[in-house]
Amino acid sequence: RKNLVLRAQNLDQLKSESEQQLSASSMESKNEFPELNRNLYPDIEPYMKLSLFLQPVVFLHGGPGGGTSPSNRKFFDPEFYRIILFDQRGAGKSTPHACLVDNTTWDLVEDIEKLREHLDIPEWQVFGGSWGSTLALAYSQSHPEKVTGIVLRGIFLLRKKEIDWFYEGGAAAIFPDAWEPFRDLIPENERGSFIDAYWKRLNSDDVETQYAAARAWTKWEMMTAHLLPNEDHIKKGDDDKFSLAFARIENHYFVNRGFLASDSFLLDNIEKIRHINTIIVQGRYDVCCPMMSAWDLHKAWPEADFKVVPDAGHSANEPGIAAELVAGNEKLKNIIQRNGP
Repeated sequence: RKNLVLRAQNLDQLKSESEQQLSASSMESKNEFPELNRNLYPDIEPYMKLSLFLQPVVFLHGGPGGGTSPSNRKFFDPEFYRIILFDQRGAGKSTPHACLVDNTTWDLVEDIEKLREHLDIPEWQVFGGSWGSTLALAYSQSHPEKVTGIVLRGIFLLRKKEIDWFYEGGAAAIFPDAWEPFRDLIPENERGSFIDAYWKRLNSDDVETQYAAARAWTKWEMMTAHLLPNEDHIKKGDDDKFSLAFARIENHYFVNRGFLASDSFLLDNIEKIRHINTIIVQGRYDVCCPMMSAWDLHKAWPEADFKVVPDAGHSANEPGIAAELVAGNEKLKNIIQRNGP
């Protein structure tokens, strides 16, 4: 019994000491920290929004040298697509502006692949029109395992007959009024090759000579890009900064035949991408990239959907072409939704 009483007394003593220690600790806490906030914090917006699944699509602009614009996103459902625009070397916001150093088709193909890796994208859809269709084919043939689908518009295979048609007088039969200012900048003794004559001026040491050639080159293309004239589009030829990149880079690629191994290189390598779901959209009256190229691609690749817009020229923004491009992206979206990511 004495032992029990002593133990009880010891427990009471320990309890008293513990309470004193807690009380002291509480006092220290009150002295160490300010009064705690009990008010709700204000509403905030998330700094990042993610969906469980967004299909990545890379947009490849035309030219080369044309650059991207925010309106390029309008072809894609933003609830389904993760839309990736990028300005190719020397174009748009890329620097150095209008630079031709290390600027080839294969440099751009490598850039696209580096971009995919940087964004940690396993595979993506590829979308390109005009020169963008050229680059889309070159990239997809180089990395077919990374491509889920392709949408092409205004097919340009960068063959000699296509370049000769537009820059050596063929298209002048349809647009003689737009052709004459382009032609007249070059002396008669240099008109055997307008591509070479413009290269000389676009790479002149005199900046004003470069700008004059760039304006003439760009206006020629802007005036022929729509079935019906588009004044806003034509005015881009008056923008010296845009024109210089557009003309210098285009001419650089055309002088070098796109840095492709042969004239039929892209057609010769269709087998590498034959299995990829693809939509080809072509304006019937496209003067910049005449339908012969789209037809040749269709004959080599009958598995791809081929849509000819009967009342359109070259521009992606013409109503009929824009509608088919949106529909093409919707078709690829439906295929992915049906089969799963």
